[in-house]
Amino acid sequence: MREFKPWPYQERMIQFALQHPRCGLFVPMGMGKTSASLAIIDVLKNIFEEGPALVIAPLAVARNSWPSEVRKWKDFSHLTVSAILGTTKERVKALHTQADIYVINYDNLTWLDDFLTAHNYRWPFPVVIADESTRLKSFRTRQGAKRAKALARYTNFFRRFIALTGTPSPNGLNDLWGQLWFIDNGERLGKSFSAFHNRWFRPLRVGASAAAVQWVPHEFSQAQIQDAISDVCLSIKAEDYFDLDKPQFVNIEVDLPEDAQKLYDDMERELFIELSNTTVEAPNAAAKTVKCLQLANGAVYTDELHNWEEVHTAKLDALASIVEESAGEPLLVAYQFKTDLARILKAFPKARAFDKRPETVAAFNRGEIPMLLVHPASAGHGLSLQDGSSKLVFFSQWWNLEEHLQVIERIGPMRQMQAGHPRVVTVYQILAHGTIDYVALAKKRSKREVQDMLLDYLRSKGDTK
Repeated sequence: MREFKPWPYQERMIQFALQHPRCGLFVPMGMGKTSASLAIIDVLKNIFEEGPALVIAPLAVARNSWPSEVRKWKDFSHLTVSAILGTTKERVKALHTQADIYVINYDNLTWLDDFLTAHNYRWPFPVVIADESTRLKSFRTRQGAKRAKALARYTNFFRRFIALTGTPSPNGLNDLWGQLWFIDNGERLGKSFSAFHNRWFRPLRVGASAAAVQWVPHEFSQAQIQDAISDVCLSIKAEDYFDLDKPQFVNIEVDLPEDAQKLYDDMERELFIELSNTTVEAPNAAAKTVKCLQLANGAVYTDELHNWEEVHTAKLDALASIVEESAGEPLLVAYQFKTDLARILKAFPKARAFDKRPETVAAFNRGEIPMLLVHPASAGHGLSLQDGSSKLVFFSQWWNLEEHLQVIERIGPMRQMQAGHPRVVTVYQILAHGTIDYVALAKKRSKREVQDMLLDYLRSKGDTK
């Protein structure tokens, strides 16, 4: 067990949370949000006599990261943890077990609400920490995610609430309202989502129908929203504390073979294409973009049973070149579709698909797996792969910025530094020339710009206080 000696930025997080009973800590991945939170919980318990704490987190983080983090530090070994996970019987037992920290996953919030209501129990957790708080972004007063609405019923009973995330607005300013509502009950951004929208957004007609409207922020909205939340949200930037080399992004552009390019172009012009003797239909714009992304990668589903056909190997050839250039260093490869996974495994027999088993992670970190294939949705929170590699390949493009950043962080500069690896992180993006790959990449970049401005602003505001 190690002694907890907080970094200066962790000390800043701790003091901010103690001084602001309801707040947001917008801190990049890999900077010790969990250990800093344990320090906060410890102070609240022993000095302020506040607790117990409920930690809400994604399932893998709730099950593994928080309990293991308590065991990791000598300073927090006295804190007891009860995991409200598993079967109904196990959850009930955990809820009735005396502990300092209770951990639960977001999906079980509705169960917790139902259980407390059925037994006429009061809300038992004065301290609430929402780890990866963007899971609350879809909350609306009258509509939205059931789990967020279940939690919202009890906000008046929170003496403390901390929102933890490194990506507070992965899809733009819209993502902030739900999270801030849990901090201040709508004081800063509006009591309802409609009030928030009406103040800072304007409708933009995007189709012939009067209902085809996209809400876009006013030019002044970014600055005003940032100013409105700056007193209760702390943003920290790793570059301010560490001499970190930013990841090196390398775009590998490939040309589709003539026949594959024709199929792709037809898909963009029409809503269907012919593959062999099979008609592949894309009944709407969303399905069409998915088919285009599949074609850019080299294969496409031909029916609802997920049968598929390969149309080109351009990206596989590019991946082979990256393998050769890596000179034996293992690669982390992110894919999007099952067709990608099947084709990569066939082309690279020594590759292994990530199966969430600790043994697989350990084998990769020991250098025993030359290529680990991960889906962005399953390779995020709580997964450390920095010992195995500093090279990541995006075989496929997709729209989700948060998942994109999470995968990068699995081997990111901060993790490399903490693990004692003085090496630059290289991120390869394999892009099919003249395809929707570039649209997806540009969309993620545009979202990142908004978020970076938000975080930088909050950080600068915090520096002046």
